[in-house]
Amino acid sequence: MAISKTLLQPALYYSAESYSIRGRRLMGRQAAGEAFLRAFVDFYPDRPVHVLLHSPKDAALVDDELRRLGSVLPACTHSLADLHRAGFSLLYLPGPGIGELARQRLWAGERKFSLCGVTHTIASHQVMECLSDLLTEPVRPWDALICTSTSVKRSVELLLAEQAEYLKWKLGATRFETPQLPVIPLGVHCRDFRFEPGFAQTSRQSLGIAEDDVVALFVGRLSFHAKAHPHPMLMACQHCAKHLPAGRKLHLIQCGWFANGRIEEAFGEIEWYLAPDVVHHHLDGRKSGTRRQAWASADIFVSFSDNVQETFGLTPIEAMAAGLPVLVSDWDGYRDTVTHGETGFCVRTLAPPPGNSRDVARRYDLEDGAYDRFGYDKYCGRLCAMVGVDVPEARDSLLRLVLDPDLRRKMGEAGRRRAESVYDWQHIMRRYVELWEELENIRALSVERFGGNPCREHPARMDPLSLFEDYPSCHVRAGVRCRNVTMLDETVHGRLTGLKSHSFAQGVIPTFQLVAMVQEQLEKDGDLGAVLALACSDEERRDMERAVAWLHKVGALALE
Repeated sequence: MAISKTLLQPALYYSAESYSIRGRRLMGRQAAGEAFLRAFVDFYPDRPVHVLLHSPKDAALVDDELRRLGSVLPACTHSLADLHRAGFSLLYLPGPGIGELARQRLWAGERKFSLCGVTHTIASHQVMECLSDLLTEPVRPWDALICTSTSVKRSVELLLAEQAEYLKWKLGATRFETPQLPVIPLGVHCRDFRFEPGFAQTSRQSLGIAEDDVVALFVGRLSFHAKAHPHPMLMACQHCAKHLPAGRKLHLIQCGWFANGRIEEAFGEIEWYLAPDVVHHHLDGRKSGTRRQAWASADIFVSFSDNVQETFGLTPIEAMAAGLPVLVSDWDGYRDTVTHGETGFCVRTLAPPPGNSRDVARRYDLEDGAYDRFGYDKYCGRLCAMVGVDVPEARDSLLRLVLDPDLRRKMGEAGRRRAESVYDWQHIMRRYVELWEELENIRALSVERFGGNPCREHPARMDPLSLFEDYPSCHVRAGVRCRNVTMLDETVHGRLTGLKSHSFAQGVIPTFQLVAMVQEQLEKDGDLGAVLALACSDEERRDMERAVAWLHKVGALALE
């Protein structure tokens, strides 16, 4: 399918935290967000990027970030307050929270644009609630939540099915509308992993790695409780180190970062205990130059993820792009990307059956927030302790790769071809655009079997003066009569609105021109209907009603 780049260009929901990899706490979702933004700029090189700002403070960062990624045009920024004026037909956000933005969209009209989000980790309470709430949030069939793996799609569908069962019981609900749930993997910029001649040799030399030594590499956060427990990797590496010919060494590079000194100490302890004959290197994976050095130095990529916070796993496809054979756990998104026996090996995993961890979920519920701010970490760590990666299988697979350079080369070349033909961002972005155009068609052609949403705002965010309608004695409307008590001139108006007790409400306080118009009309006719008839639009009528109420507040007019 040929993609028309002039047909559709979505706006991006932007917060610097979601797209930047320059912070101290580098997460996979941020690396994926930055890579997506690069691909987006590449795909639309001659058009300004439209951005809906999460916060006004992000406005100063947008253009700098886009220029760094190759954009030559300044961004066109929009704010949530002006959503009804935005001209885009699709809004992409780098997370799963399309429900909250669907609420915001109600102000603009639910057919004004489509929403498209993407899953990253779905294990936290916040995200699980966000997903289960999709059944009651105003998302529509012309919206989509991209699932990065088949495993995560099944988990999302299970969450929605359980929530539907609850709503059937609680409310007798029979009709459920969900967003599209396409499976589209994350991508990789393959050109980033093509190294100049001699770079691998100099990188290895800088780390003290001899030409005949073998290097295994792990890239990612160094966290035994929230990423990948190092135990099976260290046991496999020690086994291989003992089987290398005399004089040759096995090196293990772990390129990432530790959240704190306690975790770093725990890694040092288990490395000494399980893999004393392995040469260990810890490199700071937050630095792009250091990551390139690690990729170029390696012979084999190893990642035995065993954690529920993982949903896709970006580093195996980065390893394939770098031409490395991959040795991974048979775990969620990894099994989508790694072809066992062709681009590497997938090692079997084992966990207790469904239903076994209800007590862990309950502890997380108690510890989350009010009781223990580290509740999520403990939750992930307890579940991780229940998942095993088959150590003999991991050991044997790694040994095959360590002892057979031809096998390493063959699998590495197969992996590079797979990365370039399937996972390069140019291919992934085309799949995104195909999805966006499909959503555009659904939005344009969808027939409302049950009518449109009757709400112009979410019930929990409804107009306060509707919610509290019964509070005042009467309202500003035709038939209510008022009289001027004091005619305000511009000087008095300025003094009143400048008082701190009034100026805090700037934005709803009327201008002097509006005040003068209201008071002049009241001199002619005390019926507020005559005043409101001066408005030429709904917005002017709104401001006129507020002006009458404010003049009454400051004693300039009175009810008859």
